[in-house]
Amino acid sequence: MGQKKDLTGSEKSKIVRYLAEGCSSLKIAKLLKRDHRTIKRFIQNSQQGRKKRVEKPRRKITAHELRKVKRAAAKMPLATSLAIFQSCNITGVPKSTRCAILRDMAKVRKAERRPPLNKTHKLKRQDRAKKYLKTDFSKVLWTDEMSVSLDGPDGWARGWIGKGQRAPVPLRRQQGGGGVLVWAGIIKDELVGPFRVEDGVKLNSQSYCQFLEDTFFKQWYRKKSASFKKNMIFMQDNAPSHASKYSTAWLARKGIKEEKLMTWPPCSPDLNPIENLWSIIKCEIYKEGKQYTSLNSVWEAVVAAARNVDGEQIKTLTESMDGRLLSVLAKKGGYIGRGFVFVLFLNVINVYL
Repeated sequence: MGQKKDLTGSEKSKIVRYLAEGCSSLKIAKLLKRDHRTIKRFIQNSQQGRKKRVEKPRRKITAHELRKVKRAAAKMPLATSLAIFQSCNITGVPKSTRCAILRDMAKVRKAERRPPLNKTHKLKRQDRAKKYLKTDFSKVLWTDEMSVSLDGPDGWARGWIGKGQRAPVPLRRQQGGGGVLVWAGIIKDELVGPFRVEDGVKLNSQSYCQFLEDTFFKQWYRKKSASFKKNMIFMQDNAPSHASKYSTAWLARKGIKEEKLMTWPPCSPDLNPIENLWSIIKCEIYKEGKQYTSLNSVWEAVVAAARNVDGEQIKTLTESMDGRLLSVLAKKGGYIGRGFVFVLFLNVINVYL
């Protein structure tokens, strides 16, 4: 025998009205043609009402323990509430109480992505800003590497979902399923590359120089005129494979030395305009939470996204260097403001619109 349906909203309203008129539960069951036990169960449940929440007594924290927690929170940034309390030998405190105590003296924050700048870093950034302030940046080739994974950065797969629709379930693979290392450069309004680093190759000094020989020098640089090569300035960051004696000597043999090789201050990704190019490409290849099933497919997506970046966008990036250096000097070597980077990003995106 099949189970009968629950009482509908209309039936519940009628039960309440019949009860107000003085009808018994048996009479209501006959009027609604429902089982008497169903009617009685509804009446009993509605009369009981909500159960009151019983507040459990919280473990009390002494003033001495509170001071210990405050010191531990200062010494252990980004630690969990449990780890902080355990370091103070305070046990038996529920999570809700721990969080309520910490909320008065700390905030939940994410780790900063940018490396901290000490006094030496700031001085070097100011020195480089002063040195290159009068440089013709249309002659500078800005280079860098970017790693792209199959699944994309965490937290990018966000967007609006229509009512009644379910959000797609992303693939979950060990360590993101691997990725592709990409090298590229920008100069004036031109994109150099992108070039793909062979899978499984770790870029040390020797492999980095061989990679430049096979891609940048043979496929792009040698096609340029003698006057272009004479005036071009090569920029690379301070990665070990870039700044090693081996790589420096190898580039010198290629004619890239002294003033033609731009020295770069430490901890300064905000001063390299190609970092903004990587952001544009990643926004394109991972839009709508897209994921990839093979390394070749994500590489093809990078190439397609790079083709869509036109000369005006690149020119906006390379011409932003004067503003970046002035911002560094204004901030006495500190990171350039997020507002400056955001406005620059909007200016680049506007080329699409």
